[in-house]
Amino acid sequence: MRQVTYTQLLRETLEAALRRDPRIFLMGEDIGAYGGAFGVTRGLVKEFGTERVRDTPISEQALVGMAIGAAVAGSRPVVEIMFMDFITLAVDQLVNMAAKLHYIYGVSCPLVVRTPNGGGRGYGATHSQSLERLFTGVPGIRVVAPATPLDASGLLQTALLENNPVLFLEHKLLYPLRAEVPEGLPPPLPFGQARIARAGTDVTVVAWSGMVAQAERAAVTLAAQGVEAEVIDLRTLAPLDTATVVAAARKTGRVLLVEEGPRTGGFAAEIACRIFEAAYDCLDAPIRRLACPDCPIPAARNLEAACLPNAEAIVTEVLSLLGR
Repeated sequence: MRQVTYTQLLRETLEAALRRDPRIFLMGEDIGAYGGAFGVTRGLVKEFGTERVRDTPISEQALVGMAIGAAVAGSRPVVEIMFMDFITLAVDQLVNMAAKLHYIYGVSCPLVVRTPNGGGRGYGATHSQSLERLFTGVPGIRVVAPATPLDASGLLQTALLENNPVLFLEHKLLYPLRAEVPEGLPPPLPFGQARIARAGTDVTVVAWSGMVAQAERAAVTLAAQGVEAEVIDLRTLAPLDTATVVAAARKTGRVLLVEEGPRTGGFAAEIACRIFEAAYDCLDAPIRRLACPDCPIPAARNLEAACLPNAEAIVTEVLSLLGR
């Protein structure tokens, strides 16, 4: 066994894919000699050259548009958007072009868009957002949000084999996360299959991306107080593993949904509705949501920490949900 980080496993997965399939190439701002804003592509240009690890101009609209054209022409591009906030510049290409090509024309668009999401590093309102809600309601786009190094590699392997667009979210705080893995890469993971990160009987906590680690920390604290929380890591938002979430809700009767984006219009509301539709008769309390307040994320670290959900806030919400 060896210890590797989330970043390293992503890099090894991309490296293996570049060796396996000559149609795959990477493109993005500063991903070549610099190695990407968070170091995921560091060193790859030395082996594969600038034709397959392409630095691009600072224009998300242009680079995603070019990637869509390359995908339709037979290549398999992997785009890195430096911060998820900047993906808004390419929404037209992703929503109105990439997501619709198969439906309208019957052609494949094997495009993977990787991007760091979330706060926690004091980067401010335009470099810290979680904007997955913009894409979870768009048919034709897969939305993937791995919370562990093993899942990041397994889901990226699957994304690289997909013939339709995949939005691959990598939370900034997860990059240093370490895991023990055997030599080589872990096996690919199917989309639409949530993970029971911790089994429990008293309450279900559903989270994804950076919030999974917070939920697991909260579960440890709750266990010391006699509360056994079941933590569900969604892993993919589109497709969503509704069955696993509903089964957990039926088992515990109480549900807390945790997301990092603003509360209003968040993806947690969609999950809550699905649980209510399928398990209303099993709920012992109203479904609760814990999210960021409806405000831009502050740059000041103390104010940012007050906005973002954390383990302590999850514990407080769960105890309130249980009437304690």
